[in-house]
Amino acid sequence: MSGKVEAFEHWIRTSFVQINTELENLYFARANRAEVMGHGEPLKRVLREEGHTFVTALLAEGNTGDGFQSAFGVLGNVGMYLAALRRHELTNPAREERSPFPEASALALHVGASLGMAPRFATSHLATHNRAREGVRKSFTSLRDEFLFIDENTRGILSLQLAANALTSVVHLGVSSPVADVMFEAAKRSLEEVIRCNARLMERLDVERFFHSVRPYYKPYRVGRQEYRGANAGDFSGVNELDLLLGLCRANDPYYAQLLVDKMLFMLPADQARLRECMTFKSLLDELLALSGGHRHADWFRRSARAYLEVCDLFGRYAVQHHDGLVKRFIVEPASRLDAQDLQGITASGPPLPVLLRSLEALRDMRTAAARVDGATRAEDIARLRDAVAE
Repeated sequence: MSGKVEAFEHWIRTSFVQINTELENLYFARANRAEVMGHGEPLKRVLREEGHTFVTALLAEGNTGDGFQSAFGVLGNVGMYLAALRRHELTNPAREERSPFPEASALALHVGASLGMAPRFATSHLATHNRAREGVRKSFTSLRDEFLFIDENTRGILSLQLAANALTSVVHLGVSSPVADVMFEAAKRSLEEVIRCNARLMERLDVERFFHSVRPYYKPYRVGRQEYRGANAGDFSGVNELDLLLGLCRANDPYYAQLLVDKMLFMLPADQARLRECMTFKSLLDELLALSGGHRHADWFRRSARAYLEVCDLFGRYAVQHHDGLVKRFIVEPASRLDAQDLQGITASGPPLPVLLRSLEALRDMRTAAARVDGATRAEDIARLRDAVAE
């Protein structure tokens, strides 16, 4: 790591956090917490100018040749800087054709292209690859609720990855293997932990603080001329691997295929490779259905099919909990109390909130294999498998 890279890293972990925290406390004390413009201008100026100094130094230095970890860290730091400028309304894609921060855009574009990722900070920067220093992880603020969100979100992601790893092992072993039960049990334990993480979030996370002081850093912003959506908690391969391995979602479904294309560059290169490989596997559901005709009374079939359905049920519980609990409570309900002008750019992914909700509902129904009039789920196939083991 070069001296200039380390200097930027140190600033992101110290002064950057302090300035953002002061601004958040200033906004939160106001009657209209959504009103940002015209408040805290001296602090915003310091944020903009200090960050600009580090960015221009790195842009002049160019590629340090320090490898992935260094470049990935720079991408996250310049991305967090741009995200903070967006949060504090120093930039807004709705009123601009290009980013007013050309140096930061150039640095992000250079590093993002070299890594094969979108030129902005990604979920992994604040989750799975958020390296702690002396017990403190990277964040935008030092607010309790941001740390709670980052930590529980990361625990959930790690647990979903463990579940995906376990089911990938079942694919390699084959569902008829007598040792597949070990990996089905591992997947179930991991999904139970995800559900516990989400339950803790719903119990402990302050709705107003999250909505007004944490969520705004995940808004879309421009890098150069292009507007990039915000980082999404689902921007890692594990959850999509589970979709595909369980067979609840299919890569040749137009809706789901578009979702994969849209998120690919927001994931780590290693995650992109895992997801591409996963698309080549036959799903466990399709494998079990193919075996159900002549083997439904075999002990190995009934044991594996029941274990598979237990994993599906837990994955469905997670999907419902995430949508009907977290999304509705922490985004939909507080958004309903905003004035119309404050609803612009409310979602991290960009589209208006009703459009996003319809998309998330469709994904929830696919993951729960719920019957839909558009027939996009595996409801009938899951019912067939349940009937086969119930006989």
